[in-house]
Amino acid sequence: MQSLTRLPFFKDVDIDYEKFDRRVAWRRCDDGETLVDFDDKSTDVYFIVSGEVRVLLRTPSGKEVILADLKSGEFFGELAAIDDIPRSANVTALTRADLCIMPAVVFREILFSCQTACDRVLRMLAHRVRDLNTRLAEMSIFDLRHRLYSELLRMSHPRPGHEGMRVVSPPPFHHVLAARIGCRREQVTRELSSLVHEGVVEKTRGALVLAKPHVLESRLALALAEGD
Repeated sequence: MQSLTRLPFFKDVDIDYEKFDRRVAWRRCDDGETLVDFDDKSTDVYFIVSGEVRVLLRTPSGKEVILADLKSGEFFGELAAIDDIPRSANVTALTRADLCIMPAVVFREILFSCQTACDRVLRMLAHRVRDLNTRLAEMSIFDLRHRLYSELLRMSHPRPGHEGMRVVSPPPFHHVLAARIGCRREQVTRELSSLVHEGVVEKTRGALVLAKPHVLESRLALALAEGD
């Protein structure tokens, strides 16, 4: 039987699981399936059991701005559950995914009855606000080149066995990077080619390697100082 105890969010959360397990739904979605769309009036909260989804904004002209990629253990849809306002973004499955779908009334009941669950949602919301503040500042201060540097560093993690290097794996598509930093794919391609020519970035079959992340960090620090 499916249970909320499978979800990382509910670890050490003191609730009556048998009671709440009966009030949620479990489903599998396909790669590319739209889970919620902009202006939807649904208020369910989605917990990702497995797979990955993408949260984005889409303008009337069709331009897309990627807000986040969410993976197993994370959740989305909490804003509509909290304020009952239509959805502010589109969420689409990047892979086949298994989801736990919780009605807003159940989500709110758990938050109001359990301090641990409420604290986790508050901290998650605070983290997202801080992240959005950082991105807003970058859009205001940096040109597209430095926004790309910042996004590459944010997406990367240390490269095992190569001290000082970082890696983005799998290598991101250029149009995805462009949608993250608000520019055109061709601009990303040009800037990445320049970084490869300088030896700051290396392209491998399975990853984009930041061979000299300290160079990107130094350039960002200088641009930030000049912006101030």
